[in-house]
Order: sequence, then structure tokens, then C-alpha cells
Amino acid sequence: MNLTPKQIVKYLDDYIIGQNDAKKTIALALRNRYRRMQLDKELQEEIMPKNILMIGNTGVGKTEIARRLTKMMSLPFVKVEASKYTEVGFVGRDVESMIRDLVYESISLVTKEYEHKIQDNIEDEVNRQIIEKLVPPLPKGATDSAQESFIKTFNTMEKKLLSGDLDERKIEIELPKKTKVEIIDSNLPMDMSSVQESLNNMLGGLNKETIKKEVKIKDAKKLLRSEASDKLLDHESIKLEALKRAENGGIIFLDEIDKIASGKNNQNQDPSKEGVQRDLLPIVEGSTVHTKYGQVKTDHVLFIAAGAFHVSKPSDLLPELQGRFPLRVELSALDEDALYQILTNTKNSLLRQYIALLDVEGVTLKFDDDAIHAFAHLAVGANEKAEDIGARRLHTVIEKVLEDISFDADEKSGETITITKELVYEKLEDIVEDEDTARYIL
Repeated sequence: MNLTPKQIVKYLDDYIIGQNDAKKTIALALRNRYRRMQLDKELQEEIMPKNILMIGNTGVGKTEIARRLTKMMSLPFVKVEASKYTEVGFVGRDVESMIRDLVYESISLVTKEYEHKIQDNIEDEVNRQIIEKLVPPLPKGATDSAQESFIKTFNTMEKKLLSGDLDERKIEIELPKKTKVEIIDSNLPMDMSSVQESLNNMLGGLNKETIKKEVKIKDAKKLLRSEASDKLLDHESIKLEALKRAENGGIIFLDEIDKIASGKNNQNQDPSKEGVQRDLLPIVEGSTVHTKYGQVKTDHVLFIAAGAFHVSKPSDLLPELQGRFPLRVELSALDEDALYQILTNTKNSLLRQYIALLDVEGVTLKFDDDAIHAFAHLAVGANEKAEDIGARRLHTVIEKVLEDISFDADEKSGETITITKELVYEKLEDIVEDEDTARYIL
């Protein structure tokens, strides 16, 4: 994660148009986590993360920033919706479950890294098991000529196995018999989670026998890989590293935080929303959460909260919770030019996705520049007449124009279809102009 703020912003620029303030704030927060880890232990404990609150309309890039951060970083990262925690005990979730989710994510991340380090050892173990099936070991006391013949056959088979010549050959392998019943729920409170773990261990211990399968060698390599990996990995070291990384590098993106805002002057005050805020407060302030892998301190977990705040305001949150999000950044609404750039200047933009999808059917899809401007113009118009859902409106308008073309694509293999400005307006202008129709269709 040794990326400079400029490198982080540059990466986000490839996928998100505008919102420079948000990108800059996020980049600094991530860089400060790296800087903190380079200091001595005593000072590390004193430096608390500066949690961030992102405010902006839906569809302007808040969640997309989180999604791209997940792919960019080798840090445990989870995205949760604050609204999931309302009415805990009925339809909601235990607030501490977000920390358990973070630990599971950290375990998965560190396990993959450790697997990558011992990749060669895993491959060697898998190949050894397969060769032993192809050339069974000699019994003790075998003659010298038998041993010489065995080594020759073994080396020949090993060479063929590594070259892939034996991939289609079938062999019989033994795999542990998996229990049919396994309970996994990271949302359970800790006491119930312990019961779940005990039950899984009990069910797993009921039957230790193996099952035999006859499979092709190329499939055997995949099936045996998991067992070899489990056998060679140092699970205790993985657990310790994962807990450390969750505590010191973990990031939780708390979306839709405006849905739990309930100020004193709010006519629609909901006690359960304030209850969720109070449950959330100790997690954000810093507390110790029990997980199946051990205790996790949340003092240095970075929280990035986001919300549209259409109905409520950030000041409707509990003062103590507001104080735990000292960095505020407002994301601007997307205008016509921003929507045009989203369609043309981002990696794997919507237009590129549609071109690739129809290319599967043998149809070459092209977009005139005027047509792209028309998409942006009509999307802005629809956002003004109906709810402003930002860049998500582009999905709607483009799908409406391409619907018939996509439906008949299998009959148009080999054709080149150009999307023109006239076609876009023909499909969409009447719908956008009619406010009532726009609300239902777009």
C-alpha cells in the first residue's frame, strides 16, 4: 500500500470523473495510514485515523470510490449499509458484525498472499500426489534393478505431467468427505457465533472418512490444490497477521449513513435509528470486538461514511457520532459535461461494455460523438424532471436506446450498427419531455 496521494488520485481518475476534493481527502487518509505504520509503537498508538464523511447525491461516485479502493489496496476493506442495522433483533444485524466481516476479509486477503508465497510448494505437493497414483512407490527390499526401473519410470511420468501431456488421463484420487451441514453466518452475535463454530466442529468431526473419485489429471490438480494448500499453510501466522492488519489497516465504508440520522427537530424521528447510532458509536470511537479468530481493537480502523442527506442533515446525527467524522467532503452533482466524460474518458465505460457485449454476437457497435452528447443531455434532462440519480441515469437511457438492437443481435451477425444522435432522440425525446412518463420509464 506504499502509494503516494498523487498515485491514488491518478488511479481513481481512470474510473471516476471529477470529485477531486473527495479523491484528495481519501488519498491523504490512506497515505497517513502508511505513514503511521512507519513510526515507533508509542507514537503509533497516539495517532488516530481521521474518519471521513462524504456528502452528495446518489450516483455521483461515493460508492464507486469505495469499490475502486477495494480493488486497489492490499488492505482489508468492507462496505456495509447503515440501514441494515435498523430494528436489530427483528430484520437488522448486530452492529459488531461489520468488524467480524472485516476480520473475515482480512483472513481471506492474508491467506491468498501466503498461498502466493508458497505457490511452488503447493504445486510440488499436488504433483507428488498425482505421480504417486501413476507410479506407486516400491515396497521395501526391492532389488536394485527394480529401483533403477522405478526411477526411470518416475522421471518420465514427472516430465509428462509437468508438460501437460497427461492432462486428459484419468486417475483415482481420495478427498476428505465434506459434511453436508455447515452453518456460516458472520452476522450472528459473538455468543451465537461460538455456538455455530462448536456445531460446525462437531459436525465436521462426525465423519473423517475420505471419498474416492475418478477424474482427469487436469481436474485432479484443482481438487488436490485446496487440500495441499490447507496442509502447507501456517494458519496460526495467517490469523495473527490478519488480526494485526484488520486493526491497523482495516477500512470500513459505511454507506447510507443518512438513513439512520434522526435529529431532535425531525418530525419523522425514529427511536430505532438513534439506537443504531448509539450502537455504532463505541465501534467508531474505539472498542474491543470478540471474533472467532480473537479480539480486535477498532481504535485504528478507518471509517468512511457516505450519504445523500436529502431528507436529513449531517447535524441530525448524534453530536458524539458527528465528532468522530472530522473530515467532511461534499461531492458535486454531475452536469452534462461530466456525464459525457464518464461515457468517453473512463476505463471500461458503459459504451465499451455494450460494444464488447454485442461483439459476442458478431455485431460491431459504433457511437457517433453527437449521440454520446445526446445521451448526456437527455440523462441530465431526466434527472431534472424525475429524481436526480446521477450517473446511474446513463444506464437507463442507453439501455432504452439499445434494447431492440440487443434483442435482435443474433440475427444481425456481421453487421455494423452506428448509434446516431437522431436515433437517440427518436427513442428518448418524447419520454424525457413528458414528466409523468419520465418518472415511470426513466
